[in-house]
Amino acid sequence: MRSRTVARAALAVTASAALTLGLAGSASAATSTRTVTDAGTTYSLSLSAPDTAAAAGRTITVTGSGYNTSQGVYVGLCVVDGTPGANKPSPCLGGQDESGTTGASHWVNNTFGGLFANSSRFGTGGTFSVQIYVKAALDDGSVCGEDVTCAVVTRADHFDSEDRKYDVHVPITFQ
Repeated sequence: MRSRTVARAALAVTASAALTLGLAGSASAATSTRTVTDAGTTYSLSLSAPDTAAAAGRTITVTGSGYNTSQGVYVGLCVVDGTPGANKPSPCLGGQDESGTTGASHWVNNTFGGLFANSSRFGTGGTFSVQIYVKAALDDGSVCGEDVTCAVVTRADHFDSEDRKYDVHVPITFQ
């Protein structure tokens, strides 16, 4: 009888640990929204990404909707300063990854999307779903959450890099 009780207790502890590990392994998603007007058209931007990730790094899925399909955006992990649109999110993990080797950024653009590594076109209604690699330590030596504040962001692509209208930030912490 005692061995049955011990076995049940061990099973309960194992199940509890598995559930806890499962929850710790999956990051919850956060969503940020922003409404902008560009050339007389109003866009309701929505960006969703995990709000936590492993400090050592992992690939996450980022989704967006309501974007202007005529204005390409970069999706990546960047240092942010202030509210979306106040200051250009920079520096970003992976820098300008033109070869697509880091996977740290993704370019969404309806003219050239899909022709280059880590690029794609917008879906219907200005939507996208992309994967990017994130980690706490940036290429310049700063660390998200220690030296700088970081977020998963969208920002206007290099065809209009000073346009802050399409900046949306989802804050992320690293464990």
